Amino acid sequence: MSTDAPHPHDRAPEHPTEAAPASRLPAPLLAYVPLREHPLRRLPQLLIGLALYGFSLSVMVRASLGVNPWSVLYEGLMHHTSLSFGTISAVVGVLVLLLWIPLKQRPRLGTIANILVLAYSSDLGLALIPEHLGLPVRAGLLVGGVLLNGFSIAVYVGARLGPGPRDGLMTGVSGITTRSIRVIRTLIEIIVLAAGWLLGGSVGVGTVLYALTVGAITQFFLPRFAYRSDDDSRTSFTRRGPRPDPTQAASRQAGQGAANKYRPRLRATPRADHPGGDHTARRSAAQDWPAPPPAARTRLPRMRIIR
Repeated sequence: MSTDAPHPHDRAPEHPTEAAPASRLPAPLLAYVPLREHPLRRLPQLLIGLALYGFSLSVMVRASLGVNPWSVLYEGLMHHTSLSFGTISAVVGVLVLLLWIPLKQRPRLGTIANILVLAYSSDLGLALIPEHLGLPVRAGLLVGGVLLNGFSIAVYVGARLGPGPRDGLMTGVSGITTRSIRVIRTLIEIIVLAAGWLLGGSVGVGTVLYALTVGAITQFFLPRFAYRSDDDSRTSFTRRGPRPDPTQAASRQAGQGAANKYRPRLRATPRADHPGGDHTARRSAAQDWPAPPPAARTRLPRMRIIR
């Protein structure tokens, strides 16, 4: 009988979450991880991502083809209140932080660093990039700024040290609804853009481009920069199925171990009769069979030879 036939116990896993999808990267977990876990790797990632985030904002400002949707909202609120642009930005930031409460989000180190690093990196970008550029250069700055903004969000959020106010709203809603970052971020930007436009804010080509593409860009880069802790193997899940039950997984492993206890182990030995010498044949060795338990052994009666 051929030994290449599959054994009844060598079957595909029945649970849909036992096999991870190979065609794409799994959905990363974005919950907060304490700084004591690999700080030399995660803290520089947080600071570099925030510096790039602020620089990308200054690049889009110098492009002069439309601001981001949140700036449109701030501008629209200026037409209906006596507050300044900076004051409205701070007030809206506080209101967004209040939305974190039902989402079970809390300010972390990354939230505080978001406020400090973005201010300095944005000012540095405005000082380095000149004004009054030609239209082709401004178009290039717009595309590059949007790409850099989505990339920087993935870098600093992937450090899992806490997001900023608006990015925390994105990750919180995504975690509760189990929807992708791309869908949630795009919906948030479109809602904010529509509200700002209805309030009288100015909308440009760059505004619409940012609202429709920043979520997809972030979703593309985030699995490649998201830090995965040692505990993620016990709590991670994909959108293809629910989170596996640990008790069911343990029972399945115990059942497979009991079934494989008395299963013969096959060894690969070279075939001497094959001319190539590189093919192998699989044989079952008698010594690979485990000895039966002592209770199952039977003692045969001794026979005396009569001459």
